Amino acid sequence: MTSKPYTVADVMTRRVVAVLPGADFKEIVTTMRRWRVTAVPVVEGEGRVVGVVSEADLLLKEEFHDHRLGLVEQMRHLDATAKAGSRRARELMTSPAVTVSPGASLPAAARLMTVRGVKRLPVVDAGGVLRGVVSRSDLLKVFLRPDEDLAAEVRHDVVEPLFPLSRHQVDVRVEAGVVTLSGTGLDPHVDLVPVAARLARAVEGVVDVRCELAARTGA
Repeated sequence: MTSKPYTVADVMTRRVVAVLPGADFKEIVTTMRRWRVTAVPVVEGEGRVVGVVSEADLLLKEEFHDHRLGLVEQMRHLDATAKAGSRRARELMTSPAVTVSPGASLPAAARLMTVRGVKRLPVVDAGGVLRGVVSRSDLLKVFLRPDEDLAAEVRHDVVEPLFPLSRHQVDVRVEAGVVTLSGTGLDPHVDLVPVAARLARAVEGVVDVRCELAARTGA
């Protein structure tokens, strides 16, 4: 149990397949198929990432294989037609690569994927050296946390600090990642109920929060 937010380093795949800039077309396709990935980083030197080759880059060869373009259309699709006629990773890759650091938060990585329209990101250190790869499925790993772990973290990091005098009146239940906070007698801390719901929702792996906390009723 920890209140420290998960980072890319916590969920990334550390065993990564990559290719060198001189890798030929067939080698790249074979590598992707063998490792069941849709993109591979291109590295040089001590593992510094210089680009990424994706299935989309490779499919351009098939797209333009039997389709002759006029001069104007060639100019409009200059980059695509250049890749279609290429054979090596250095010519096929998208560069510079869209990368992320190991210390980036999971929301930051998810936003970067969405904005840049990619499904996976090479994870690089301060020197640009490949340390892993994070994919969309990796970002979902936090939702596999056991319900009992989530409940324990919510009790320790949310309920106890916010309701030190009435923490025993708060019941925390978690089912399928959904947190239910219930109980009464929270005076004089009832105004902190919305804060409790927000903090519980921020716990890594929580799917949703149902807040049924209330002040003591009656005289």
